[in-house]
Amino acid sequence: MKWSWLSLAFALVMALVVPPPPVPAQAPDACKIVEDFAQAKVGEFPADWEARKDAGKAVYSVQEDGGLRFLRAHSKGLGIQAAKQHEWNLDAYPVLAWSWRPQEFPRGADEKDGKNDSALAVYMLVPYSRIVGPKAVKYVWSEKVPVGVHLTSNNGLTQVRVLRSGSDRKGQWVEERVNTRDDFLKFFEEKEVPKPAGIAVLTDSDDTKSSARGDYANFRVCRS
Repeated sequence: MKWSWLSLAFALVMALVVPPPPVPAQAPDACKIVEDFAQAKVGEFPADWEARKDAGKAVYSVQEDGGLRFLRAHSKGLGIQAAKQHEWNLDAYPVLAWSWRPQEFPRGADEKDGKNDSALAVYMLVPYSRIVGPKAVKYVWSEKVPVGVHLTSNNGLTQVRVLRSGSDRKGQWVEERVNTRDDFLKFFEEKEVPKPAGIAVLTDSDDTKSSARGDYANFRVCRS
C-alpha cells in the first residue's frame, strides 16, 4: 500500500478478553511512549493519527477494557493504513515495542501471493518521496506464512518480516520487541541509520474480500 495522502507525505519529507502481558520494569528512559491511547476518546478514531483514506476512520477505533486502552481494527473488504507521526533517534532507541492481539484472520490470506492480507501489521516509516511514499519495515502476524520469512512489496519500498505465524494465540495479547534499526539497515542494504517519521498499522482484507480483526496497544521505542 502506498502512502499518498498529502499531509502525511509532506511531513515525511519534512474475543476472550486477555490482558496484555505486563511491560517489563526498566531503567528510567529505557523506553519512551509513542502511543498508549490514554488521551484518545473511546469509540473514536484517534485524533493524532491519520488514515490513508477517509474510509479508514471506520476501520480503526479506540476501545477500553480492564483499564487498558487500545486501537481496535475491523476491516470488511478494505485495506487502509492508519499512521501516527513520531520522530525519534534510531541509534539511541533502536527497538520498537508493542502489544497486539489477533481476533479474526482474513479468510484464505497468504502474504506471499495475490491474497496479501494480514490480521495485524505494524510499520516503521522512514521519509523517502512525496510521490511514491516512505520506505517502511513492516512486521506482520500471518496465519499461514512461517515466522522469519522476508518479503517485499510496493516496488521494494516496503520490506516485510513475518514476526508471528498461526492462529493458536488468537484472542490473546502478545508483546513484541524488534530492532527496527538493524532490520532497516539489513533489508534495505544501507549503512546510514535513518530518522523515522512515524509508525503505522494495517489490518486488511481487500485482497481476500473477507473480514479481518485485531487490536494494537502500548507502542514504545526502547534502548534495548
